[in-house]
Amino acid sequence: MTVKYVHQELEQDVYFPAGYYVPHKEERLKCNGREVLYIVGYVMIESSCCGTANWSYALVPGYVVDWQSETNESGLPVSAIEVIADDEVRKDIRGTIQKAEQVSNVEFW
Repeated sequence: MTVKYVHQELEQDVYFPAGYYVPHKEERLKCNGREVLYIVGYVMIESSCCGTANWSYALVPGYVVDWQSETNESGLPVSAIEVIADDEVRKDIRGTIQKAEQVSNVEFW
């Protein structure tokens, strides 16, 4: 399945009701002759019923199909991405990212 990914501004706080997150960097990882897009950042929970917390994360939208081929109404670049459904491929990618980025939380679209 191909979806559109809107690239976020890096190093900019993105607020939500309980806190905010900050995407630090985007990386493209070579994998089986293709490129996998992933984003590394951190989350800060400042106000929730259960207290406060913070952690680093990596988010994997998927394989790059068409890199920054358009822009959205806000002027941000948009890429076409193929979601990674294969559990074994996800496991391999998760391990590679965890080792390279020192994050424990790697989420896939």
